[in-house]
Amino acid sequence: MNGAESLVRTLVAGGVDVCFANPGTSEMHFVAALDRVEGMRCVLGLFEGVVTGAADGYFRMKGTPASTLLHLGPGLANGLANLHNAKKANSGIVNIVGQHAVYHIGFNAPLTSDIEGLARPMSAWVRTSPDAKSVAKDGAAAIAAAKSSPPQIATLILPADTAWNEADGIAQVPAESQRASYSSQAVDNAAKVLRGGAPTLLLMTGGALTEQGLALAAQIAGKTGCKVMGQTYNPRMARGRGRFAIDRIPYVIEQALPILKDFKNIILVEANDPVAFFAYPNKPSLLKPEGCEVHRMTSGGENSVAALEALAAALGARPAEAKPQALVELAKPTGALTHASIAQAIAMAIPENAIMVDESITTGRGFFPPTAAAAPHDWLQNMGGSIGFSTPVATGAAVACPDRKVICMVGDGSAMYTLQSLWTQAREGLNVTTIVFANRIYQILRGEFDGVGAGEPGQRALDMLKIDRPTLDWVALAKGMGVAARSVTTADEFVAALAEAIPERGPRLIEVQM
Repeated sequence: MNGAESLVRTLVAGGVDVCFANPGTSEMHFVAALDRVEGMRCVLGLFEGVVTGAADGYFRMKGTPASTLLHLGPGLANGLANLHNAKKANSGIVNIVGQHAVYHIGFNAPLTSDIEGLARPMSAWVRTSPDAKSVAKDGAAAIAAAKSSPPQIATLILPADTAWNEADGIAQVPAESQRASYSSQAVDNAAKVLRGGAPTLLLMTGGALTEQGLALAAQIAGKTGCKVMGQTYNPRMARGRGRFAIDRIPYVIEQALPILKDFKNIILVEANDPVAFFAYPNKPSLLKPEGCEVHRMTSGGENSVAALEALAAALGARPAEAKPQALVELAKPTGALTHASIAQAIAMAIPENAIMVDESITTGRGFFPPTAAAAPHDWLQNMGGSIGFSTPVATGAAVACPDRKVICMVGDGSAMYTLQSLWTQAREGLNVTTIVFANRIYQILRGEFDGVGAGEPGQRALDMLKIDRPTLDWVALAKGMGVAARSVTTADEFVAALAEAIPERGPRLIEVQM
């Protein structure tokens, strides 16, 4: 058994049985080991950003890490943007990155680089295996790091000779670190704040946004009158009929400030202190009002559901305390494509237990109210802000949950970053419907141009924001990668396209011409 085979066998034995891969020469012994080891599903991506984003989506839905296989420093560098997003989402990933043979590194061949230096900003754990007999042990340590609490990104660098030289065998993965509980003192403090009666916001993300966590928050809100909200972006949120529907802090500062202005306290349940996404001239960085006190109840990796249970018990909040919510009435839209008609069409089309992957940065800002009345589903968002997130995450989510429909919503500018995801979806027969909002412009940047006070854009500035000349043909792009596609220009056509695509197995794409 060589080092590569010892690593593949260790990964499988440690519960890491999916590898999203874009290999090169230095990884060929790992690739060869796949023929000799049962139990590892390898999914090819044509760009490393697809590979790393898919691993993020897989973890968000499965709760256990996948591995990636990347080629040397440049391959890792191509995947760093979506590793940034995964890090912000607390996703566990095991990266396997090839390296030149140890004896070859000193010759400074063209692909030589500081792989550890590239890996560290996005990885909590980084190690280079020194020899073949260390590979399995190092792989087991990487798995343990990825499965820790909170989950982490672990990057194992595998020199080519450590992959092809003889190894001892597989290594046992250390016992998973026990999931942290919560601080009783922090719960007691939160209860004291809520009993005080001052206007209080319960700001939640992460594990608190499960169906159970939201139900407990509804009880607490009903008992105390506090407001419950989510961060602007969240790794995963349970939504739809029968679930407590909460709003998120708006992205736009001018919308967020009036919503938060009256709160005297904010209780953080895994969430971060609310801050603006960017700095803007003459606008605040902190969104909370002056004098508002922030109290942390749980951090990432702690058991927020258990903490919410304890908080509800301390307050005497019971299921009967949860107040019924008025939901938006859904009706089949007709006529022109508007943000409102698009939202209604999507809300009506969401099937039971769907996975919604949302990178509709501009078009989707109004999606939450109507989709709260849709069939129960999970909603995934971009935690790190690096675009090109949604189509890879949808790919990984579909691999993790083949029995669930994945609906990916993305603007045309963002979709161009990782459109190779469509090829992987076609090759693997993944159950993903991608909705591309064809704005023909980086619409978010047009708004940001105004937001930072840059003045009125001239022609050269507009040329940096528009993505026309030539116009992107998403139907042709999708079909070229093996994905059936159609374009729509009215709400009626969009409703019909969704009705056709959603029940079908396999990938589909709908271009919505805005």
